Amino acid sequence: MNRCRLMLAAVLLVLAALPLQAQQSGTSLSGSVVDESGAALPGVTVLINGPGGAKQQFTAGDGRFTFTGITPGTYTLTASLPGFAALTQADVAVGETATDLPALIMKIAVRGEEVVVTASKIESTIVNAPATMSVVTADTIAASPAQNYGDLLRAVPGVNVIQMSARDINLTSRQATATLTSSQLTVLDGRSIYLDFFGLVLWDFVPAITSEIKQIEVVRGPASAVWGANALTGVVNIITKSPRESPGGNFVLSGGLFDRDAGSTVDEGSGNNYGINGSWSGAPNERWSYRIAAGFFHSDPFARPVGFVPGSPLTTGGIPLTETCTQVGHPMDADTLTGCALYPADRDPAAFGEQVFKNTSTDQPKVDLRVDQELGNGGRISYSGGYAGTAGIIHTGIGPFDIQNDSYMGYGRVAYTKEALKVAGFVNLVNAKAPSLLLPDPTGQPVQLNFKTNTYDFEIGHSTVLGGKHILSYGGNARHNDFDITLTPNGEDRNEFGAYFQDEIFFDRFRFAIGGRVDKFGNIEDPVFSPRISAMFKPTPAHSFRVSFNKAFRSPSVINNFLDQSIIGRVLDLRGLAPFLPPPLAAFVAQPFPLIVENHGNADLKEESLTAYEIAYTGTFNGKTTVGLAAYQNDFDDNINFVSLVDNPTLPGFELYTPADPPPGMPPVLVGILAALPPPIGPILLPKSGGTYLNLGPTRQRGVEASIDHAFNNRWTAFANYSWQDEPEILDADADQIPYPVSEVGIPPRNRFNAGVNFNDRRFLGSLSVNYADKAFWVDVLDRTFAGYTESYTMLNASFGVKWNEGKIVTAIKGTNITNESIQQHNFGDILRRSVVGEVQVRF
Repeated sequence: MNRCRLMLAAVLLVLAALPLQAQQSGTSLSGSVVDESGAALPGVTVLINGPGGAKQQFTAGDGRFTFTGITPGTYTLTASLPGFAALTQADVAVGETATDLPALIMKIAVRGEEVVVTASKIESTIVNAPATMSVVTADTIAASPAQNYGDLLRAVPGVNVIQMSARDINLTSRQATATLTSSQLTVLDGRSIYLDFFGLVLWDFVPAITSEIKQIEVVRGPASAVWGANALTGVVNIITKSPRESPGGNFVLSGGLFDRDAGSTVDEGSGNNYGINGSWSGAPNERWSYRIAAGFFHSDPFARPVGFVPGSPLTTGGIPLTETCTQVGHPMDADTLTGCALYPADRDPAAFGEQVFKNTSTDQPKVDLRVDQELGNGGRISYSGGYAGTAGIIHTGIGPFDIQNDSYMGYGRVAYTKEALKVAGFVNLVNAKAPSLLLPDPTGQPVQLNFKTNTYDFEIGHSTVLGGKHILSYGGNARHNDFDITLTPNGEDRNEFGAYFQDEIFFDRFRFAIGGRVDKFGNIEDPVFSPRISAMFKPTPAHSFRVSFNKAFRSPSVINNFLDQSIIGRVLDLRGLAPFLPPPLAAFVAQPFPLIVENHGNADLKEESLTAYEIAYTGTFNGKTTVGLAAYQNDFDDNINFVSLVDNPTLPGFELYTPADPPPGMPPVLVGILAALPPPIGPILLPKSGGTYLNLGPTRQRGVEASIDHAFNNRWTAFANYSWQDEPEILDADADQIPYPVSEVGIPPRNRFNAGVNFNDRRFLGSLSVNYADKAFWVDVLDRTFAGYTESYTMLNASFGVKWNEGKIVTAIKGTNITNESIQQHNFGDILRRSVVGEVQVRF
């Protein structure tokens, strides 16, 4: 803890040392900003630079801005707002008396020229970014029927999203998504919400009202070159509006129903969900502004699948067609049989250890506070803090866990920005309790996953233009994690350090990006280097062709290294042996015997790596249509996977009970008798090992993405995209590697398609969209009897809203899967059917 206090003290000292300049006496400059129709534009960033230095303001609700205490002279004024083209006005004369400018008119941004920051941590445009990106804008979010972040990001090309329960969402880019996805970094206003102890994102810990989001930027592909270890397959960067960009109050009330006429809840009627959110933003003066927000969300549980696991030819949608089941081979190996397990029943268990669990609802309270301090030197200090709670089911490779109601993430962050310089520190405090709903410990009680993690992070970044042809960006961070986790009693706290550098070089129609990052983790012996190289050809400013090479990595988590878990792994029914045993042993086998197995971590794990090659094109036509094409090859190596040693007894770490080391409660002589039984029964009848984490050999994933976005006018936009992912390929392992077992390979949807149209004007807004995903094969829950396909599905979604009182009140109805299909996005996940929500939003 002393190191943590020192790190926080360093952050505060750096920020305290930043100059605070008092307001100068002088004159004033004011004006207003409007769109092409003459409507006022609030939240526009207005910057002036001249004899008195640089000053920045945001327009108020009426589009007005005022600078006071400025030195008379000639200034350059720039105005910027997401979705609009930047406006620059040179030679603005400010005299000895107050100056009021004519209205500044901003035009809708040319498609493809949206400003983004995630690709390199500096401002760029999509067409110039050295990585493939997508942007979800505030207008898209406002009109979207999405009821969670999974639904919102499902339409991004290359992104695979699965919803497992009312609160459990996972996503990755360009690979098969699984439970507890650990390869996609998620950032909220510069603060990582990726949980380092296991490498997962709990999306209900995002404490932001969607109407306060400015935009969401998605990097599709490895981004460790600037973001570090956790950005193995990409980054999701959620950027909210500052208090000055959204002045006044915002109140949102929603509620609706979802169909549950399927699986375990056929006769239980509809479920309901509701939410209430509110925020208030104010700016008492030019120096200070603030926002306080709070909210609550509740959802009843969805339907659980029943019957046999999909994957057998005798089942469909999780509903058994017959009392028998035939196992089928893995799609990549017919000899690796899968499927035919029965889903655990959705009911209260009469005795723990039965394959039953009760599906649960979710409750999510949130509070968020932000205060911005504008400095006289053109800089800003932003202070923020908050709390987000959650409850409900999280699915894992060893079955579901029930996150309890008192689980939460608390955070605090302080950040200083001035032009390209950014200095920030944050603290994430996570405390959660989650008993297993299926696995008993050796005493017969639920396995407990309780975790307290404290993350302390300090980072700095800057960029410089050199010689007019180089943009140098550089920075680094230091992080310390404290871990207290029931499943890792021997787990160690962790320090991490990283630094990055990138040079973007301009030569007429050519642009090159060369850079990399070095990270040192306490649990990895050597530093890890993540390079990035891209070459771009721009025949015109609106079109770019790019080839790129990236290498990224993921560090083993504390769970990967130090898992120490004993469970009742199987129940041995040896009653058939009773006639052949002497009376004392016959009496022992008269009842089934619970066998304890051990799951353990691996302290010798290497980092998992991804080497990516990509060819891409981005082009804008007539300022209204943006086309994107990308083809990629991702080579994964030293994959960190939890492997069932019972299913793979030849792998390192597999152990059997012996007469010298018998299972608790079993006579050694009986162990000897069982071990002497002929293969294949005898040698694996008494496994001591359950599973462990191993570095597995290389695999390859290839894919193609195509997208088109079109703006018909200021009100109507449309999009369509298609993603194709090839079946993963197992590559030859090195002599010192473990070949990737076919039984551990999941297969993502080969074809995915998204299309939609959005409408948003002064009176109405709405959208209509469709999401299609091909069948997928899942292997990541329990053993291979639970592996199998989910069927392809199509979701039709729509929303319609009406604006009242000049847009200050919006009433809307939103529906997902309105054709009411029974959809499983993961073969162990809940069944999703039609959901309809009504919403009222009031701004004041």
